[in-house]
Amino acid sequence: MKVVYLIICGAGPAMRAVKFVEAAHAADWDCHVIATPTGATFADLDALEATSGHPVTTEHRKPGTPRRDRPDADALVIAPATANTICKLAAGIADTYALDVASEHIGLGIPTLVVPFANSALTGRAPYRRAIASLITEGATFLEMPKHDPHCGGPIAERFPWNEAMEKAAKVANP
Repeated sequence: MKVVYLIICGAGPAMRAVKFVEAAHAADWDCHVIATPTGATFADLDALEATSGHPVTTEHRKPGTPRRDRPDADALVIAPATANTICKLAAGIADTYALDVASEHIGLGIPTLVVPFANSALTGRAPYRRAIASLITEGATFLEMPKHDPHCGGPIAERFPWNEAMEKAAKVANP
């Protein structure tokens, strides 16, 4: 069985991230969920754990504790990916466990799909555009969402493409 890691960031669609886990299972993939600290406050961690069958990881393990018993990923999906996470990832900043995992997987050449969810004020800035270009150069694939104005993401969050994200991740992992 193939394995996909889902990294959840702090944006509205994170509340429905269980839909990605369901799509992964329907495609016969095992899904392990990692959340940024803010993503953990948006997501339903209990539902994610119940649906995936695995604990949601939000931070590094403590020194001296055993390594996590998690299989290697065949694909990594960052969704919803905030502008903050995208810019930090491109700059090599790994100040959270989620960013550390994402950085390592990109560095290892693991197929990585990023599904941004950020408003037009953020995505229109030069640092964001440079970050996208940098991550594409490193091999990341993007599934673009329709742009939305600041404070208007709610209706779009409800239509976040969780199923399409899993389909695209499977294609990226099996070229």
